[in-house]
Amino acid sequence: MKQVQKGFTLIELMIVVAIIGILAAIAIPQYGNYVSRSKAAGAAAEIASVRTGVALCYQEQGKFAGCSAGALGVPKLVTTKNILTGGTVVDGVITVDTGATDTSNTALTIIDTPTFTAGDATMVWTNTGTTCDDVRGFKKGAGDCK
Repeated sequence: MKQVQKGFTLIELMIVVAIIGILAAIAIPQYGNYVSRSKAAGAAAEIASVRTGVALCYQEQGKFAGCSAGALGVPKLVTTKNILTGGTVVDGVITVDTGATDTSNTALTIIDTPTFTAGDATMVWTNTGTTCDDVRGFKKGAGDCK
């Protein structure tokens, strides 16, 4: 009577392990990029109230000078998991270090500068910080990046 063997051969198991290794090598860096982008987006959302305060200050004063954190209705920045310590608002310009990082684990920054042209309906914000990074931050056109 012939007995049938059941199970996987060593080569089949090695192929499965190799496939899992390749998938992990691709997925782990992509996950890091995803986490960094989400922290950058979270920081941008958390400074929205400060941007509103700067806009109201400009509307009342007619200039950005003096529209700083803690003055003329502009709120102070608070530390969160998305906004690290040391954020400033000086004459309407919002500068924060975010929880988003580049590949060397350096915090990416948001430097949001407002401009307003008479006759326009909205204030334009321009981000010149390091969060304007297609891989680990904002893509062009998002997060006030040009």
